Amino acid sequence: MMSLHPCASGHFWVFGYGSLIWNPGFEPVEVRPGRLNGYHRRFCIYSTQYRGTDERPGLVLGLDRGGSCKGLALRIPIEQLEPVKAALWEREMLNNEYHPRILPVRTAEGPVPCLAFVVDRRHRFYSGRLAVAETAAIIAAAHGDRGPCIEYLDNTVRHLDELGLRDPSLTRLRDQVQRLLPPCPPPL
Repeated sequence: MMSLHPCASGHFWVFGYGSLIWNPGFEPVEVRPGRLNGYHRRFCIYSTQYRGTDERPGLVLGLDRGGSCKGLALRIPIEQLEPVKAALWEREMLNNEYHPRILPVRTAEGPVPCLAFVVDRRHRFYSGRLAVAETAAIIAAAHGDRGPCIEYLDNTVRHLDELGLRDPSLTRLRDQVQRLLPPCPPPL
């Protein structure tokens, strides 16, 4: 586990760009919308546990090189830094498919140094740049310990929209996945 220390102000921040937005696993003492430059959010990590299986891997989000990503800077209470850090590592570093980095996130109140989980492009679970149709087909078919892959995508899109941080590429992906799903039966 990387050594994490509070910044000079005594605060410690985590950047939420996927499920950390809608299910951080801790109660942040402050939340700021922000933008991380140099990385974008993409379904680029195969999931064989949380959102898929060994037989039918799903996909989860990672921060990949290039572009920018809107998300949330989440401030961890300093007195909870160690237990929150341990929980984050158990959750995000299950297969070591990320490089944890401290990166500057631009917020309305100024830049914040945030812990961000950047995809390891050399990891065996890194999918590379899949075509949108292939990504949609994987998400539509996958289901893991934490539920269907489409649920993860839908929760992320919905919460980004509610926060005013709309991600049009994720919205288009969700629409494409929904077209692949069987129609719901009519109500009784």
